[in-house]
Amino acid sequence: MKHGAAAGLRPERPDWTIEQGWERYTSAEHATWRTLFERQTKLLPGRACDVYVDGMRRLPIGPGEIPDFHRLSDVLGKRTGWQVVAVPGLVPDEVFFEHLANRRFPAGQFIRKPGQLDYIEEPDVFHDVFGHVPMLMNPIVADFLQAYGAGGLRARKLGVLPNLARVYWYTIEFGLVEQADGIRIYGSGIASSYTETVFSLEDPSPNRLRFDLERVMRTRYRIDDFQESYFVLGSFDELLDLQRIDFAPIYARLRGTPELEPGDVLAGDRILHRGSGAHHAGKRAVH
Repeated sequence: MKHGAAAGLRPERPDWTIEQGWERYTSAEHATWRTLFERQTKLLPGRACDVYVDGMRRLPIGPGEIPDFHRLSDVLGKRTGWQVVAVPGLVPDEVFFEHLANRRFPAGQFIRKPGQLDYIEEPDVFHDVFGHVPMLMNPIVADFLQAYGAGGLRARKLGVLPNLARVYWYTIEFGLVEQADGIRIYGSGIASSYTETVFSLEDPSPNRLRFDLERVMRTRYRIDDFQESYFVLGSFDELLDLQRIDFAPIYARLRGTPELEPGDVLAGDRILHRGSGAHHAGKRAVH
């Protein structure tokens, strides 16, 4: 997620934005981008959703070099009114929500080291640009993210931010969607991950459950490993519906209800695939 405990010194600007400094990227950093880009683009055909593929095709994102945020913003702005702004990594919650509520996507401007190709704790330019930005070319996703930003500012005041954070996690970061030709990836945490791209769709271990808002808002998630459950939208129209919901009564209903573990399956769940849980059980056995 793009918000949480921020590392490093507070930037000079109150909105935490910095210059991307595109001209300062080294040839080694561009080479890391190229390695990540080429291996992901080999994996995603037949796995990424049509909306993601279309967004990627329309944007100045290619294998040769780290994209320039100004060029991305020019194209995005004409299509959905969004822009990409550079930040040094994780930013505080209120800063993150304020950016989204104003159609600014805060993207890390640094790129991971060659030894971190498969996992990096803080979201970098590859996760943010390759994973997130193509989806912002879709008007429904663009509107949903703006509404999420405004909702985040309210949730923070109400003290219910963990519930709303799970919606972002299980949609924008790790969401799957059903298309006519099968279940596909739209979450950036999956689309930008070489290993989770295959695990989320094809491994027998995780549960794949139909998305249900209140269920998701009660469900904890993994930040240290693959997800134990993935929630699947029937279509992106469900994100459109979420923008119209008054969350206040939902927060009230959820207050005091037990939280759910990432791998729980409930009697009322609409199960698309009941996972074996083998991946995470194996990890627990080792520890």
